[in-house]
Amino acid sequence: MRTTLLCILGLLCTCVRAQGGYETLTDLNYRPDSADAYIQERCVLDLYYPTDSDSFATVVFFHGGGLSGGGKFIPEAWREQGIAVATANYRLHPRVQNPTYIRDAAAAVAWIMEHIAEYGGDPSRIYVSGHSAGGYLTSMVGLDTTYLAEYGQHPDSLAALIPFSGHTITHFTVRQERGLNWDDVIVDEYAPISFLRPDAPPVLIITGDRERELYGRYEENAYFWRMLKLAGHPQTWLYEMQGFDHGGMARPASILALDYIRGDLN
Repeated sequence: MRTTLLCILGLLCTCVRAQGGYETLTDLNYRPDSADAYIQERCVLDLYYPTDSDSFATVVFFHGGGLSGGGKFIPEAWREQGIAVATANYRLHPRVQNPTYIRDAAAAVAWIMEHIAEYGGDPSRIYVSGHSAGGYLTSMVGLDTTYLAEYGQHPDSLAALIPFSGHTITHFTVRQERGLNWDDVIVDEYAPISFLRPDAPPVLIITGDRERELYGRYEENAYFWRMLKLAGHPQTWLYEMQGFDHGGMARPASILALDYIRGDLN
């Protein structure tokens, strides 16, 4: 475990929309075989990728919003950094119920695994990340092998999982759908911590400040990290963004994630 106070004021900059060596393809449907109107609306991703290089890394990124809100966006720290970003929407509660949104996330990851080489990306350098609910989806898709198996893919071929402050127990919206309260803690087949695999992809776990996070979010992630280690997982790390709350931690976390992707994180 590493507790980190990042001095990011000099690192965070105002980034303009990509120009020149980048292209953005918007609203690519990653479930194109369905005529369902809500799937057509929400099962889409934007692909932002460099056009002047190849064999680049790609991050599949899922937004937060409690599985009931939010929309796709590209973290500013990842623009014009030599990597591609596939930022994906997914269907939301209450219009759908669990595990529909997990299956959507898996479909988006599988689409990138199947197609990123067509845009010049390296299929062996696909990272999955997300903030809050997106972090939960990241861990579920990357640890429970059944979701990607539906598309003939396996999560162990991913370069790494990088969840930002995601639930590792069963998500509170999943519990809400069962009529439970936020503090009725459940750990079942919809909890990432139920799928401790020593052969899983590397896992870089990032949270906000434990005193400013949600619902003991740091502590459950710290337990997740410890249990992965005890299960024999050789490449798992935990970073705490001191001074940053649940929402604010995503900015420094994206910088840390970029350092990891570049191999600069020691």
